[in-house]
Amino acid sequence: MKKCIYILVSMLLLSSCHIYRNYQRPEGLPVDSLYRNTPLASDDSLTLGDIPWQEMFEDPLLQNLIQEGLENNTDMQVALLRVDQVRSQLQAARLSFLPSLSLSPQGALTSTDGSKAVKTYELPVQASWEIDLFGRLRNAKQETQATLFQQEAYQQAVHADLVANIANSYYTLLLLDEQIRLTTSTLDVWKEQVRLLESKFKVGEETENAVTQAWASLYELEASVTDLQKQLFETENALCTLLGTTSRHIERSSLEEQQLPETDNIGIPLRLLSKRPDVVQAEMVLASAYYSTNQARSAFYPNLTLSGSAGWTNSLGEVVSNPGGWILSAIASLTQPLFNQGKLISNLRVSKDEEQIALLNYKQALLDAGQEINNALFATESARKSFDSHLKQCKELERTVTTSESLYKTGNATYLEMLTARQSLLNAQQNMVTDRFTLLQSIINLYNALGGGVD
Repeated sequence: MKKCIYILVSMLLLSSCHIYRNYQRPEGLPVDSLYRNTPLASDDSLTLGDIPWQEMFEDPLLQNLIQEGLENNTDMQVALLRVDQVRSQLQAARLSFLPSLSLSPQGALTSTDGSKAVKTYELPVQASWEIDLFGRLRNAKQETQATLFQQEAYQQAVHADLVANIANSYYTLLLLDEQIRLTTSTLDVWKEQVRLLESKFKVGEETENAVTQAWASLYELEASVTDLQKQLFETENALCTLLGTTSRHIERSSLEEQQLPETDNIGIPLRLLSKRPDVVQAEMVLASAYYSTNQARSAFYPNLTLSGSAGWTNSLGEVVSNPGGWILSAIASLTQPLFNQGKLISNLRVSKDEEQIALLNYKQALLDAGQEINNALFATESARKSFDSHLKQCKELERTVTTSESLYKTGNATYLEMLTARQSLLNAQQNMVTDRFTLLQSIINLYNALGGGVD
């Protein structure tokens, strides 16, 4: 009989070894092939994502806005509170290894057939202590620890996204400022040209068609300025919402003054496992599911609980007089599940499926990170090439406008030709401004994709 008990205990201990293992990162993750055609990737110590946001964005006005957003943004405050909640839960999970104590005073007043009332009381202190034989409490604590890391990673993700969104909104304002400046300056020139054209029409030197065409172009420009001003107003309001403040005018510099780091080093894909907050968060969800599965396994094993009480009482019999006497008790209970209507098996299967789902989500988070980096890299390179092309185009169109104005003054070109040349120059200048903004935005997106912008 003793031999059978020893064999049974040995089997239980061997089968429960798994529930004491710590989480380990799974193998076979799609890391090595995340970057597409990127010879810039290297294992240098400093990458674009390692630059602090205070050094990434040197504009002091933008720095003030980012700091204001980090202090007042509601999503950021909620994320910090979530972290604080889980820290409290982790503290409770750590204390669960200690005995629980409770004071349960009781009193009774009893009278039978009109006899003198008998007063009884008990003042016991009760204690209960669960012995963690098979890791239920340990895995619960480890799961809460993983949940804390998950919430901290989420808070960092909110932090990084907030920095990137504020910077993008700020640069959008600078883009709209530059577009309004270009359009307004062109509008002032065209107003003067329309007045000159009308004067020539009155003396028969221009046709009515040229005048109406000039007025139509002027009205189109006025509508463009109005639309740009509307976008500017809405962008300021959206940025104020990010900052957690009421709508107001945003003080800012100019688009030409903005400078971002030139480094293109994105590091190796393996760095994303610990650098990107969303990837870290996905892994901590997987770790939490792993410990939850271990808890489901530990439910199959015995549960040992020690309990007892000590205190004063006068309810032990008539021989005891007030104030009473000591009452002591101690109980040890061992509970081994035998049949629980299949709930334990079902819970374990559900936990294993949740763990597999978390693993798939973790792999998908890595794939999404690689996609974002690849897109941001290509967008950055494309914006640089496009800016260079539009810069060359602007130089050529400036010469075209100068030539067309000279020809128009000498009567060798029509007003429509001069108008067309100016319109082409305006479009090229607008494109060049947009390219500058797109380049800044692409670098910010790459910075964010590499895990930049966290504390």
